[in-house]
Amino acid sequence: MDMRSRVNSALKQAMKDKDAERLSTLRLINAAIKDRDIASRASDNEEVKGCGDAEVLEILGKMTKQRKESARAYEEGGRLDLAERELREVEVIEEFLPKQLDDDEVSKAIQTAITSTGAGSIRDMGKVMGELKTRYTGQMDFGKVGPMVKDQLCASTGGGC
Repeated sequence: MDMRSRVNSALKQAMKDKDAERLSTLRLINAAIKDRDIASRASDNEEVKGCGDAEVLEILGKMTKQRKESARAYEEGGRLDLAERELREVEVIEEFLPKQLDDDEVSKAIQTAITSTGAGSIRDMGKVMGELKTRYTGQMDFGKVGPMVKDQLCASTGGGC
């Protein structure tokens, strides 16, 4: 079952269960997916069916990151009720994301991507990041992975970065 279908079936189930909080979050996910569909149709003149699973995973990852940042800001501002609501939304969104890779798995994935792309210097960082994004979208935080890739590429060139 593709991501869009999984979200829609969860939305229908939330309606049946009368789970208002979950329903609200699922509607936000659907709205974000539809926004991306509309944006892709506007940018391409060709007929586009909509965004695929990789793009949906990207949307969900972005939504998770935004809510975690909001929760942190609410906690700093003393609004624990709002922070808890944001974190509950994160839980619902994360149900649709694949399991996040731990640090060891990320390190191995980076090494595999470096080997498969033939990267030999820091100039090849874009190739390595592109390879990781095609294989591991939604499974790792690319903001944290970038410095790790840079470190491994620098180490492989003898520290000449």
